[in-house]
Amino acid sequence: MKGFLKRSAYAAMAAGALTAGLIVASPSTSGASTPTTATIAEAPSATPNFILPFYPDSLCSVANIDQFQYLMFRPLFWFGDGTTPALNPSLSIGNSPTYSAGNTKVTVSLKSYKWSNGESVTGQDVLFWMNIDHAQKANWCGYTPGEMPDNLKSVTATASTVTFTIDSSVNPYWFTYNELSQVTPMPVAWDINKVGGAPGSGGCSTAAYGTDDAGCTAVYTFLSNEAGYNATNPNAASSLSTYAVNPLWKVVDGPWNLKSFNADGTASFVPNPDYSGPVKPTLKLFTELPYTDDNAEFNALVAGNLSVGYIPTQDITKGAVSSSKAGPNNPRLTNFNLVPIYDWGVTYFPMNFNSTANNGTAGKVFAQTYYRQAFQSLVDQPLYIKKVFKGYAVPTYGPVPVTPTNSFASSFEKENPFPYSPSKAKSLLSSHGWKIVPNGTDTCIKAGTASNECGAGIPVGTPLSFQLPFATGTEALTDMMTAEKAAWSAVGINITLVPQTFDTVIGDAVPCTPGPSCTWTYEQWGGGWIYAPDTYPTGETLFGKGSAANYGSYFSAKNEALIAATTSSNTPLTAWENYLSTQLPVVWEPSAAASITEINKKLSGVVPQNVYLDFQPENWRWKS
Repeated sequence: MKGFLKRSAYAAMAAGALTAGLIVASPSTSGASTPTTATIAEAPSATPNFILPFYPDSLCSVANIDQFQYLMFRPLFWFGDGTTPALNPSLSIGNSPTYSAGNTKVTVSLKSYKWSNGESVTGQDVLFWMNIDHAQKANWCGYTPGEMPDNLKSVTATASTVTFTIDSSVNPYWFTYNELSQVTPMPVAWDINKVGGAPGSGGCSTAAYGTDDAGCTAVYTFLSNEAGYNATNPNAASSLSTYAVNPLWKVVDGPWNLKSFNADGTASFVPNPDYSGPVKPTLKLFTELPYTDDNAEFNALVAGNLSVGYIPTQDITKGAVSSSKAGPNNPRLTNFNLVPIYDWGVTYFPMNFNSTANNGTAGKVFAQTYYRQAFQSLVDQPLYIKKVFKGYAVPTYGPVPVTPTNSFASSFEKENPFPYSPSKAKSLLSSHGWKIVPNGTDTCIKAGTASNECGAGIPVGTPLSFQLPFATGTEALTDMMTAEKAAWSAVGINITLVPQTFDTVIGDAVPCTPGPSCTWTYEQWGGGWIYAPDTYPTGETLFGKGSAANYGSYFSAKNEALIAATTSSNTPLTAWENYLSTQLPVVWEPSAAASITEINKKLSGVVPQNVYLDFQPENWRWKS
């Protein structure tokens, strides 16, 4: 994110791969049988696979960031206070920023945090990250052209402060919540460009801001390769197996240090005894566990092999009382409390406006607003919320979350601009030059750009036939995709479902320019996007021109103008969100509870759950 948005999977429904034969031990005990360890289930086929807190869009996920990196490497600002998406000053390394010079100068003073190697977390560590960002913005998930780092004239640092000078006046709320929120201090020990290099020898942490892009690129290339991602060869062999032994990743400022890591996604952590934050871990070991599917995870819950997990939709015996109030728990889980959590995000899947599939016509079809409206009119969100998610979901009708309750979501967006209507979908297509073939494949019979023709670049004979890869591992998602395929097919939109892993789907769903390799059409990763650390739900990162997280390459000049108004001044989000609610740059889907969490009744500190889905086991305490 996401600033940036982070892709998340339906954590409530399934998890990733488990090595065959792995036996999960119950929490260990000592003394008067008080457990000293805890386990938690990972999200569906979304295992952590990148450790460096500077990541490209293909690795920008909750599994990598909130539920892995943040345990070890704390961001400059921590968001999530109780059940709200607000800034949490008590857990932030930086004190609240001060704005001056007409909101063009921002100063952040730092608290007294330490790295595990004994060095202080300083302004130099923030400058190090900023220099990497300046040199490698194209490899940063949160990059949006014209914004950070492009909008910074300078960044200066002392031992205890960092000062950002911006090229024009900004909305302070936006800059704090969507720009400064991206930064994660990095230790001088990482400022090297070869194995065995002396800390700081790369020169990136000490260089004046933006003056040594070549040197910082060498440092980034080394660190990224050590973390398992080669920017010039993304398919190169991974370094996952070295995560727990590489000395680079042993230098942490978070509450946890990585003890062991398996390529299947199993990650075990031990406390960092030098953690400077306000909450110290009491657990001796914390482990994240993957599973083959949601049924295997449920069996582990029943067997007592998980401290915290989630109940799959198919195992919910009675539905939710309301979206925010849980119904009765499954009678096989009497030792657990059921607590749903909704993330601060929206759920959708993208379409590729640059796609050259279907003989170069796919992107041209997606560019037609009427087509997107027809497609959306066949997504029956209220039905799926009731039947598929058993009440544990809320609708998504636009780019601003409706849950948790907030002041940003407009009444127009909440009212569903495109309710389920096959007749409307059929009318939109037929009136724009398509021959409707129910349960077959529609074709264009009126080429051209008039109001009753198919649209620019769409010749006669073009079929409405597309592939839609979707993330495997959850019965709920499979059920919904099957139902949606049938609805689209009923008016002749022929969708071929392609089951794939979560990591494969998000790896393929990246921006591309029109050409032979830019052929993906739709990609459904089975969850949504969390506004984090860009917590103010403006649109520059998700839908801005050239943004790394604008996976479908959507563009609208009006959208750009509406976004600019919200980032440069205190203009409300209403006009922008209402516009995108009708333009449909993506396909909106129900936002299922991010996790219908099952918590061992003897474990305290798990609630309130963070709306960004951060794992915070340092808060957990076993009751004796």
